[in-house]
Amino acid sequence: MRSRLARLVLCWFSAMVLSGTSWVASAPVRVNIGTASVSSSALSLWLAQEQGIFAKHGIEAQVILVRGGPTLVASIMAREIQLAFTSGVSVLGAAAQGIDIKMLSSISSRVSWKLMTNSHLKQAQDLRGKRLGVQSIVGSTWMYSMLALESLGLEPKRDNITFIQTGDPVTTAHALEAGRIDGAALEPALSRRLAAKGFTTLTDLSQSNVAFPGLGLGVAKNYLDQQGAMIEKVIAALAESLVFTQQPANKPVVLKSMMKNLRLADRQAAEEGYLDLLSTLNRKPYPSLDGLRNAQRLMAVQNPKVASLKVEDLAEPRFVKKLDDSGFIDKLYSAAH
Repeated sequence: MRSRLARLVLCWFSAMVLSGTSWVASAPVRVNIGTASVSSSALSLWLAQEQGIFAKHGIEAQVILVRGGPTLVASIMAREIQLAFTSGVSVLGAAAQGIDIKMLSSISSRVSWKLMTNSHLKQAQDLRGKRLGVQSIVGSTWMYSMLALESLGLEPKRDNITFIQTGDPVTTAHALEAGRIDGAALEPALSRRLAAKGFTTLTDLSQSNVAFPGLGLGVAKNYLDQQGAMIEKVIAALAESLVFTQQPANKPVVLKSMMKNLRLADRQAAEEGYLDLLSTLNRKPYPSLDGLRNAQRLMAVQNPKVASLKVEDLAEPRFVKKLDDSGFIDKLYSAAH
């Protein structure tokens, strides 16, 4: 009996090997995903990790917080991380340095942030001679500030507006509360929290409908060529998480994640910020060419090399398109309803 059982097990194992199937093949693929974003825009990344969506797609992801877009790009080139959940701004900056990098997706193509100022600053002219906090010069928060100033008819050099590097959005919001800066472009939930405390919402970029490349997956071209199958799984997981984020039934889970990651105690501010974010999310996460062009226009002021880039060469939509053509994304929305 034992002999017969042993033969059966051996035959089964041999068949598995010959068919190319093994326990190792079914093991999840490990990948480090870096992000510099501490804002509600990163919800689809947080939720993909927290809700087991990466694991569902066979990905064992470690999400690593990196301080600032330039450091994030440097980490990719040093192979400390394999993928970056970043904005098109970082991709443009890296490409201007001669780095062959691609933007594979984008969760949004519009900006949901608001320009918040101290309560005594009520009008655009009140910002003249004042200090705005940003995470880094020529980074995304600087871009949002520039877009806000443009909408108000202000120009930093002419109007003597100074940018101060204050850290990530949560730290910047604290700096504004403490009076170390006069204003800052802040993500929706943090903006709502400060508005409730009497700070001024000088302009709301979500109302401007200006194209801008939101957060998405960035990757070095050589890694993309080597790991296309794995990257396809990551894109699928992030697309599923984006759908999850937008479903009303998931709102309690989404708010819990937002409050934890943004260190928010104010549930109402989180809820209002979540609704602000929803108005700018893409249904399908294609990289935004118009958004990249607008970011390129702003960046070229500080970095002329950016002006010579062809944004069409930076965007690589084939992974999202494959999911879209297969009906994968539409089925997720249908199942959610």
